[in-house]
Amino acid sequence: MPAAHDSPEAAPTGAEAPEPVLYERRGPVAYVTLNRPRYRNAQNSAMTYALDAAFYRASDDPEVKVVVLAGAGDHFSAGHDIGTPERDAHLPFERRAGLWWDHSDKQGAESRFARESEVYLGMCRRWRELPKPVIASVQGACVAGGLMLAWVCDLIVASDDAFFMDPVVRMGIPGVEYFAHPWVMPPRIAKEFLYTGDRMSADRAHQVGMVNRVVPRDELTKTTDELALRIAEMPRLGLALTKRAVNQAEDLQGLHTGMDSVFGLHHLAHAHNAETATDSLGGMNIRAMKEKEASA
Repeated sequence: MPAAHDSPEAAPTGAEAPEPVLYERRGPVAYVTLNRPRYRNAQNSAMTYALDAAFYRASDDPEVKVVVLAGAGDHFSAGHDIGTPERDAHLPFERRAGLWWDHSDKQGAESRFARESEVYLGMCRRWRELPKPVIASVQGACVAGGLMLAWVCDLIVASDDAFFMDPVVRMGIPGVEYFAHPWVMPPRIAKEFLYTGDRMSADRAHQVGMVNRVVPRDELTKTTDELALRIAEMPRLGLALTKRAVNQAEDLQGLHTGMDSVFGLHHLAHAHNAETATDSLGGMNIRAMKEKEASA
């Protein structure tokens, strides 16, 4: 689900708009960087599909052993884009994650379900299966849709000023589409995390096992690089098979089917909001969400 971003000013458009995702390979490590820092790396569809292309590129490159996912600027990602000048949820894109039809010429629940099956749940499931280790390097806000990006990664290194948050219960919706909460943290912690919508500090995330390492902000890049290079010393196939083994164990513990069931509840909430409120988000726009967080 979407989350907050910085208030827009005169946003760059057309040829002036920066690439939404940057890609660089240094030795055996591919660095994939979310590049909308003006909006705290809020994820529009253009970013989502650019991210998908970057992951494909890293997977296809035999020189790449490990992938690092990072966010430009002060924040990793404040979630899905629900209000920037470059919001593009209404536009069609060439679909890659599944066989659901184009959402852009559909109405109501049919449009929402088709789109979110593709760009939210579908994309995240594909990225989780990338057959190379992926490390999330997280600073600042990792909120709602930002959690989804971090959670598909195999390891998470966080700066000491990072925080994690899923506030969408305020919209009447039971968490983000990629509902990994009871697997990335204990169930009772997941319930508190969702029921309150409060920020979870990096230290607390480490305590509950959601984050591998917490380091000072100025050491985040160095620590992530060192970990990536250490992992890159392992044989590529061994890493791929090990990743698959652990992912399969998670799925046997109910991760895949659990997400399917919650995705249905998620869209029930959208449909309820659309019937009883001003929109499918229950009227909780950026301003309303910020006000709720400030008053909590």
